[in-house]
Amino acid sequence: MKVVVTAGPSYEPIDAVRRLTNFSTGELGVRLANQLAKAGFEVFCLRGIAATYAGALENCCHLPFSTNDDLLAQLTSLSGAHEIAALFHAAALCDFKMKRVEDADGRALDSPKIDSTGGALTLHLEPAPKVIGQLRALFPRATLVGWKYELNGTRQDALVRAWRQIESNRTDACVLNGQAWGSGFAFCSPPKRVNDLRDKAELACFLADWLKERVR
Repeated sequence: MKVVVTAGPSYEPIDAVRRLTNFSTGELGVRLANQLAKAGFEVFCLRGIAATYAGALENCCHLPFSTNDDLLAQLTSLSGAHEIAALFHAAALCDFKMKRVEDADGRALDSPKIDSTGGALTLHLEPAPKVIGQLRALFPRATLVGWKYELNGTRQDALVRAWRQIESNRTDACVLNGQAWGSGFAFCSPPKRVNDLRDKAELACFLADWLKERVR
């Protein structure tokens, strides 16, 4: 049975040498991919090329990606070539991408390497493609699990956002973490089930067992 795990950060270019990206090591996605492979699944792990976690993928097909568009293109290719049973979307993708770079006088800059001695710059950003919102159309029969990283508000606020993600993107569950939740992770699955997991290792084991039960 084939499953997909996305892991690590994407990036969006400012110019040919500078990037916008997220703080994400890719560790959780790699741990999960390895645990799923250990549980007997055939795993495709799409890992951002900027991921810094040194742990190796074991018995997984490694597919590196760069930008949100690159990840979406590879997911589209997988959806056409394979019958995917489940997708765990753990990657930390960019919410914004570059629209325009201007110098201090408001002139647009499009040099491959913007001159760092030219004074202040203004970066105009626009929303980057939301990959999670396109997963159900790509994988209509798959089990889909999203991630929600929340820093602001209370635990209840974070849970509200997790349930909203599930509803708006038609996913089957959401893994919630971040300062708003506190230590560990919450696994949220409809109608209102919340499992509290202590750390990445426990979460990876839980998700592999949960999927095995779900597809049995």
